[in-house]
Amino acid sequence: MSDAVANVVVSAEQKKRSRNVGLTLVVLGVIAGSIFTNRPGDAGFKLLDDYVFSIPARPFATALAIVLVALGAVQLIRGIGKVTNVALSIATAAFVIGFLTWAASGGSFSFTGMLQDTVARSVPITLGAIAGILCERSGIINISIEGQLLGAAFTGSVVGSILGPWMGILASVATGVALSGILAVFAIRYRVDQVIVGFAVNFFSLGLTSFLASRVLTEYPEYNLLTPFKPWAIPLLSDIPVVGTVLFTQTLFVYASVVAVIVATWMLYRTRWGLRTRAIGEYPKAAGTLGVDVIRLRYRNVLIAGAVAGLGGAWWPVGTVGRFDQNITGGRGFIALAAVIFGRWHPVGAFSAALVFGFAEAIQLKMSNLNTGIPSEFLLMAPYLVTLIVVAGFVGRSRAPKAAGQPYDAQ
Repeated sequence: MSDAVANVVVSAEQKKRSRNVGLTLVVLGVIAGSIFTNRPGDAGFKLLDDYVFSIPARPFATALAIVLVALGAVQLIRGIGKVTNVALSIATAAFVIGFLTWAASGGSFSFTGMLQDTVARSVPITLGAIAGILCERSGIINISIEGQLLGAAFTGSVVGSILGPWMGILASVATGVALSGILAVFAIRYRVDQVIVGFAVNFFSLGLTSFLASRVLTEYPEYNLLTPFKPWAIPLLSDIPVVGTVLFTQTLFVYASVVAVIVATWMLYRTRWGLRTRAIGEYPKAAGTLGVDVIRLRYRNVLIAGAVAGLGGAWWPVGTVGRFDQNITGGRGFIALAAVIFGRWHPVGAFSAALVFGFAEAIQLKMSNLNTGIPSEFLLMAPYLVTLIVVAGFVGRSRAPKAAGQPYDAQ
């Protein structure tokens, strides 16, 4: 009986998602047909220094609108079937290209540079998402990623300005561990609601860094100025056209985030530690019965997650701008949480989601340099709007670890 009820629930959710996908495709088609067709001329996508790929804006937008509306109608009437996700991904990518074609009609921009910026801006979201995965796979909900990124960015800037960028990175990592330790102690030992503790850490970090930035760094600007890392081109690989520039001419933070994704995936799914971590996140009682020290392992994993988030926070002062500004993270920790959900609590999936959000940021920056007529306030909304759309409409059925948010009693 319970299986039949579960099948009905799954079927209802599938129908709801199918309807949402169909309506989304139709809406995207209507937008493409009504807006993207009103600007004539060709859009130039600069891929190499001496090569520009041109797309006729109006014909492309017209064809895009017809295809999107047709796909949406088919999805609403009978469904596309198993290729729904593939069709949705291709349609979304085509819509984005249509938007860029409309924005750049009559001119050109560096598409390779935008992709390079996408990969770079995905770093703090990727590392924050890995921190969230490590915690939630252990049964601890980590809402405090934003606070950890912000606190780590502050200490990384101050210490890096005084002792150099490498010491700034170490200070950022230590700050992430310290803030994560607050979450661990209150959530694991005192069994305080994990969401409340996470928000408390966020507000604490925001208030403290804002106070110190306005009172100390304003008076002593020499403590908030360092030379960030420059992109490092990997020999041979960086010479590959387009791909070499996008993937292999980046800062050390980009390479570190990719390594973190690979290591986290291998550790979670190929080692004894990973098996035990996933066990205490699903069935901590059973894991404890089999001899796993649930409390100790949760402490360890939350602190490791804090170190990863701290490295992500160092990206701002050491990897890009070379300074700290109030609320410099701008909600990237919360976007990292969305990446965790979008990636279904898997490091590779979270990395893919981080690239999507990084691409939204890169588009927002690129559009501000083009004469699109879109108000700057709407452009600033782009990454967060993408977050809402992805989480609300495209994630589908996903399940968090069963024990996430539940305190563990060893008795």
